[in-house]
Amino acid sequence: MKRLIGCLVISFVAVVTMIVPAHSQDATPVAPTEPTEETKKLYDAFAKKMTNSTLVGNFTVDGQTGSLTEERYDLKSVSKMPRGDYWLFKARIRYGDHDVTVPLPLEVKWAGQTPVITLNNVPIPGLGTFDARVLIDGNRYAGTWQHGEVGGLLFGRVETSSTEEDTDAEGQGDSTESSDDE
Repeated sequence: MKRLIGCLVISFVAVVTMIVPAHSQDATPVAPTEPTEETKKLYDAFAKKMTNSTLVGNFTVDGQTGSLTEERYDLKSVSKMPRGDYWLFKARIRYGDHDVTVPLPLEVKWAGQTPVITLNNVPIPGLGTFDARVLIDGNRYAGTWQHGEVGGLLFGRVETSSTEEDTDAEGQGDSTESSDDE
């Protein structure tokens, strides 16, 4: 019996020894590779679409029924950061009694050609720590969010300026203010 247990322990150690280095190699940071031309086009289109745009919509809270709560994310700029899947979102976030403007380094993962803004335990000054997955599809967004024990769904539309010249000359202020009157 002792011999059988000894053999099992040795076998277990051997398997773990083979698995751990292979897993560790996967976790080792690799030098960033240059994105393909197709990927660069996706990145450029995403940055252009999201810069000077506003995500206007609603969110729900799990277990609560009734009216929806409005949310707004005014994105002054969105740009790819040099390392990994991180993008810098310079955003004004408004929902409920909250209104904060912050720079947020956020992960953007790609499901094919669809960007998914991904928050994993991300602290947002003035608001707390959040998890979220927000898919951008054309002029719509949808996703899930979690803040401690509370979570739910969010969804809405992406409003962008009509032309690049309008964005450069006038900013997003006029378009955003007219949206508030609706």
